[in-house]
Amino acid sequence: MPRPRRPNPVNQFAPAGAANPFSETGAWATVGGGWQHLHGNFRELGYSIEWHDFTAAREFDWSRSFHPGGLEICLNLAGRGSVKAPGAQLDLAPLTGGFYLQDEQHLSGVRTAGERHQFITIELSLPFLERHLAPGEKGLHARLQTLSRGGLTAQVSETIRLTTEHQQMIASLRHPPVYAAAQRLWYHAKALEAAAAFFYQPLVEDDLFCQRQKRQNQERVQKVIAVLRENLANPISLEEIGRKVGCSHFHLSRIFSQEIGKTIFQKLRELRLERAAEMLREGKLNVTQVALEVGYSSPSHFSSAFHEAFGCCPGLYPLATTSQLPVVRK
Repeated sequence: MPRPRRPNPVNQFAPAGAANPFSETGAWATVGGGWQHLHGNFRELGYSIEWHDFTAAREFDWSRSFHPGGLEICLNLAGRGSVKAPGAQLDLAPLTGGFYLQDEQHLSGVRTAGERHQFITIELSLPFLERHLAPGEKGLHARLQTLSRGGLTAQVSETIRLTTEHQQMIASLRHPPVYAAAQRLWYHAKALEAAAAFFYQPLVEDDLFCQRQKRQNQERVQKVIAVLRENLANPISLEEIGRKVGCSHFHLSRIFSQEIGKTIFQKLRELRLERAAEMLREGKLNVTQVALEVGYSSPSHFSSAFHEAFGCCPGLYPLATTSQLPVVRK
């Protein structure tokens, strides 16, 4: 006598009223603890926030986890992936992000084999979006205009580079700075914050202001780099750099990281090592002298930093011909 079938468990993240509730559990079965639900309930609260950290032995079919009738924001820290919609594709490299809208499973998505993948997803249901997006709202991303009018088609956004603020958002989502009793309210606000960051584009007047602001920021960044080059051996304080550039060092540190993706200290280290490589190629100074010239008082610290950047100790550099310029590893 055949055993009776056990009913499928109801998935808490399924859209309300679904005849066959969607579950993404099976999609992540092979990664085990590499998929971690942080907060939310897709069906009841309208959002679900999840952390992923796994190594893909082979190409991983990511699209099996996409909720039909849901929009997902991805903040990608490590590993490469892509999401393809009819006529468009979102490519995610390390430290990039974007969003994608699933209608009836018309998206395809893969994660690259042989890489460690680390990323946050913020999954939003259509009822949640309808409660917060106003029809015809100015500045709403062009890919979401049909959504605000009640339409639904598979869509992917362009790729954006994650800023320092985005990376701070990832850290806070994993370790919320509030008491457990307050996390429901806090995570709800963070889901809306992510939507505000990814779903809107500047208006024309805003765009003109942003362009002026960006030019000013780029000019300030170049001034900082010039100041750093002039003071490799005896770097000045951030406060003094701010005075030379003409803005507070707090603001300067933030725009510097946004523009070039690294801190002022990291850029100083890069410039020091690039100059050290130039002097070693010239062959006029020994390793200790070069270390002192670029501001390293400890030859051992210099050797360690140089090896990390160029793949060999400074005493053996250059291994290639003098016509081949090495690239500092970022």
